[in-house]
Amino acid sequence: MTPPRVAQRTLWVRTLALDLGSTIGWAVRLPDGSIASGTAAFRPGRFEGGGMGWLRFRHWLDSMAASAGPIGSIVFEEVRRHAGTTAAHVYGGFLAHLTAWCEAASIPYQGVPVGTIKRFATGKGNAPKEAVIAAMRARGFAPADDNEADAIALLLWAIDARGGVQ
Repeated sequence: MTPPRVAQRTLWVRTLALDLGSTIGWAVRLPDGSIASGTAAFRPGRFEGGGMGWLRFRHWLDSMAASAGPIGSIVFEEVRRHAGTTAAHVYGGFLAHLTAWCEAASIPYQGVPVGTIKRFATGKGNAPKEAVIAAMRARGFAPADDNEADAIALLLWAIDARGGVQ
């Protein structure tokens, strides 16, 4: 009689960090310990319906999950106050699609307040965008813009908050 097969549980849980908006900043820690990051734009084109950006975002999430390997959790920048109504609507749409996608895929997700991310990255919860970019460059990253810098800082916060296990 052969012993029952026991599934091995991997300690490596990939976390995807997202700075939500029409241009999304993203960062993910790869199996070799390196961090990949970038930005992706989801503004609808001139002759497209308003929902096309969100549809492309959902397809991008599917593609990210396929290429980065199984995603164990998602952290996103939780914005509690917006500069204007349009920004609030755009953020809310991305948040709705992200959380629905996570629920469908059984992936846990967590919002992290902007001040928490900035405080972790720079020591000041109200630091300007340039300070976060500079802090990530000081850590050896080369973010293209504040969206990517925020996503990297958020991923580093998640790694630190969970004892480095990602």
